Amino acid sequence: MMQVGLQHFLVLAAILFVLGLITVVTRRNAVAVLIGIELLLNAAGINMMAFARYSNQIIIGAAFVLFIIVLAAAEAVVGLALILAVHRRWRSVDLERVETLKG
Repeated sequence: MMQVGLQHFLVLAAILFVLGLITVVTRRNAVAVLIGIELLLNAAGINMMAFARYSNQIIIGAAFVLFIIVLAAAEAVVGLALILAVHRRWRSVDLERVETLKG
């Protein structure tokens, strides 16, 4: 049976990071951009936990991952609040149509 090594975690994180980066760069919908940012943060969390596991410092890795999860939740709350404000004003969440958030 094959054992899961550090390389497997790094490849998974790299795939998530690339998918998130492609999503952020190519999408015009604000919700899709937020999903891409979440993928980027999840890739960073996987890297942190993988390196912590293989350096026998799991508690420190878990603390970093918890911080990343809290950061992602705060980013989602602020991002969704901005998206709601933009949708109320312009009736669209297309990032190309939004030039300024000034009243």
